[in-house]
Amino acid sequence: MKSFLKYTLACLLALVLFCIVTMVFGFVSLAGMMASDGMTASVKDNTVLRIDLDGVLNEQSQDDPFSSLMNGGKEGVEGLKTLTEAIQKAKENKYVKGIYIENATLSGTPATVQELRQALADFKKSGKFIVAYSDIYSQSGYYVSSVADKIMLNPEGMVDWHGLASEPMFFKDAMAKVGVKMQVFKVGTFKSAVEPFTNSEMSEANREQVTSYLTSIWNNMLKDVADSRKISIEKLNALADEYVGLHPTQYMVESKLVDALTYIDEVKAFLKEKMNVAEDKSLTFISPKDMANAELPDYKEQDDKVAVYYAVGDIVQTSSDNSPMSSGTDPQIVGEKVVDDLRALREDKDVKAVVLRVNSGGGSAYASEQIWREVELLKAEKPVVVSMGGLAASGGYYISSGANKIYAEPTTLTGSIGIFGMIPDMSELITQKVGVKFDVVKTNAMSDMGAMGRPMNAEEGRLMQAMVEHGYETFTGRVAMGRKMDINKVKEIAEGRVWTGEQAKELGLVDQLGNLDAAIKAAAKLAKVEKYNTVNYPAPQPWFQTLLDEKKSGYMEAELREVLGEYYTTFSLLRTIKQQDRIQMRLPFDPNIR
Repeated sequence: MKSFLKYTLACLLALVLFCIVTMVFGFVSLAGMMASDGMTASVKDNTVLRIDLDGVLNEQSQDDPFSSLMNGGKEGVEGLKTLTEAIQKAKENKYVKGIYIENATLSGTPATVQELRQALADFKKSGKFIVAYSDIYSQSGYYVSSVADKIMLNPEGMVDWHGLASEPMFFKDAMAKVGVKMQVFKVGTFKSAVEPFTNSEMSEANREQVTSYLTSIWNNMLKDVADSRKISIEKLNALADEYVGLHPTQYMVESKLVDALTYIDEVKAFLKEKMNVAEDKSLTFISPKDMANAELPDYKEQDDKVAVYYAVGDIVQTSSDNSPMSSGTDPQIVGEKVVDDLRALREDKDVKAVVLRVNSGGGSAYASEQIWREVELLKAEKPVVVSMGGLAASGGYYISSGANKIYAEPTTLTGSIGIFGMIPDMSELITQKVGVKFDVVKTNAMSDMGAMGRPMNAEEGRLMQAMVEHGYETFTGRVAMGRKMDINKVKEIAEGRVWTGEQAKELGLVDQLGNLDAAIKAAAKLAKVEKYNTVNYPAPQPWFQTLLDEKKSGYMEAELREVLGEYYTTFSLLRTIKQQDRIQMRLPFDPNIR
């Protein structure tokens, strides 16, 4: 018995000591991460920038070291901002000899992916090399990697080259089974954001617009890959038609999609030979994050600034966990905060111009109007240039329309100048399916408008439709004023229709096709400043802030996104439809282009 107690106490003591040591180590690690945040990295001679493209390419990186720890040390894809800054600095840094792309299973909006590819194509002008290797190339990953000097594929891998498709989901019949239907008020033949709740299939108008923008996007991808790989567009289409990824890998070499079939150790040997590194020596790699933090030797702090303000995510008036994109890793454009931030930039004498980087499919009509107003006030003081990312549609276009100049990628989804209201009617579910009965006493005719026990009546519906139509007139009027177009011309190309950036330029909805860097240069030119620094706003939230914010449910949201994949946005919208603003400016459903 004594031996048993002795060994038990010894085990307990060891366990306590282990916990104490672990806690101390954890706090030291956290302190180290906090201290290292924002440090300037050094670049050694004969370095290669290694870019891991395994995951979703977002506008900005998520500063969350715990995500990396939970994922076995793997950080995932850096944000577009970090990647493009790293590539630009690698181009200018004499110690960086080339770029190595690996794990090209990338996904993301076409324009975001296109902008990354443009940065790599610009890097090649330096004469430095780009080598790509992956076990599996997703279509987006291959599109980016096709700019490389040499593309390598695992002998048992594949290139997923199949063309584009969009497959929206429709909930009307499913909701009818439980006694729920959607009361819809809209303006715009192509304003199909409501279709998942009112239709069982795509309308002909919606099918027309989706076919149009998918074709435009695919033609851009074909042209870029054809130019880089010296393969005809006809051949690339034929390979997509036969789903080349299901063929033996040797066929991908014969088709010139890839240059060689190699294993990872052979890739490293190839890089060593290219870099004149001895077999027994290690290659020197640098991460995009460290490269982006490296300060160029000729960098000088300037008094004049060009501010880049990131407006990314769903547009809401106030941040709330009831909003469809309010938690986890999903960003929001919070109207009241954006107004305050833009006002601060307007009053900052060192900021000579502002680039509004918009990546949004829209949201609250009210919040969009408030942001539009603040952009107008800002424009009266200093130049405002919009740089459109993957999406700048509906509310995203509303807040962009008043800028001095608008830049978009050829594959940006924009336009969608339309408006709708959507209110769920659950009266059948509650009164007939569940059996709950309601009675009412009211002082005025519409005192019980929106009551759970009944649908809207004809007069209430008429008033809602009138409100939506007023909103549409305001929207088209804002566009006509900002773009200096005749209102009738605006209405011809509005109707809620989605256009690509390439199409929008032809229609006068954007000024130039170009990336963020081009927009920054245009803003500086309008402000008549030659020497300036670029500063980014708003400042990213520190990673440890998520630990202090008990309202956040980032882990659960991340898991939900992982499970639902491309359908996550649609389910988020469905989940929170009751809490959203009644009047919306939103892209027609989630494009889920794949």
